Amino acid sequence: MARDYDSQLLESVSVRRRRLRDALLFGAQRARRSADERLGKVFAGIAIAAVLCAGCVGWSFVQNMMEKQKDEQRKQQQKQEKLVGHAALQEARHFGHTSTKGTANNPPSASTSR
Repeated sequence: MARDYDSQLLESVSVRRRRLRDALLFGAQRARRSADERLGKVFAGIAIAAVLCAGCVGWSFVQNMMEKQKDEQRKQQQKQEKLVGHAALQEARHFGHTSTKGTANNPPSASTSR
């Protein structure tokens, strides 16, 4: 007889826990919930997940485009710096060659040595 009482007590505790869990998960109208409502929630969850995935892909695309623009700007800036440096070097060479007549690299012509 003691075993019957124990098993009844354990069964009633498990039923009570299941009811409390269902009340927590489904609310007061848990008996009225149908499969259609559950499917609606599943589809809503899938839609939300799809929107989040699309947002992540979009954000990644925007970051990639911004990185490419920064790289192009760096390359253009480096090109400009090289061109400016190259032009300044050529000017220095040009002015350096015209003022160094009579040196070993540019010997004076016969007409200027008379």
